[in-house]
Amino acid sequence: MICLLLLYLCLETDVMVNILFFAKSRELVGSKEASLSIPAQTTSAQLLAAIVSRYPSLAIISNNLVLAVNQEYITPDNSPLSLQPGDEVAVIPPISGG
Repeated sequence: MICLLLLYLCLETDVMVNILFFAKSRELVGSKEASLSIPAQTTSAQLLAAIVSRYPSLAIISNNLVLAVNQEYITPDNSPLSLQPGDEVAVIPPISGG
């Protein structure tokens, strides 16, 4: 029983991650970086939802945002993530060029 309780507590622990905003996301948020407390065990979709919830100005481009954790792109679905304190989450908006 104690092992199950410890497992539950480990799964429910929040971690503080560093959020980096680039290009249009930086303009919309008004900052180049921030911190966010999020459950250590989450999904890519939940991570995006938490960021947009904290920064509602991102809602207008949320369907086109790409996230990277520790400089590795993550898929925009419900793929499980295991976040560690201090992880770096990049918010990358659509980029156009010519």
